Amino acid sequence: MTNTKLIASLLAAASLSFGSAAFAAEPQQDAAMAGAAAAAGDTALTSKVKAALADQKQIGVSATQGVVTLSGSVPSTDEGTKAIQAASAVEGVKEVKSELTVASK
Repeated sequence: MTNTKLIASLLAAASLSFGSAAFAAEPQQDAAMAGAAAAAGDTALTSKVKAALADQKQIGVSATQGVVTLSGSVPSTDEGTKAIQAASAVEGVKEVKSELTVASK
């Protein structure tokens, strides 16, 4: 009988250890899934902003966690301002950073 109780105790301890190890791995998986979702959201946001700036193909657009960066050259400061305003108006944009330059004449 003593061996049976010992084996049962060992099996119970092993299953508890395995269960807690599996539980500990879940936050890592959740973080990876959240990162993938954020990347997909950034891609979608970039596409929305590019669509809003469809008439200004020379402007590059990137997004990270809702922050949109505009880059490239524009013909005037007015065109740059319009691009920043158009990007800011897109749903999901938290902030617009401008790396735009005005082309010299």
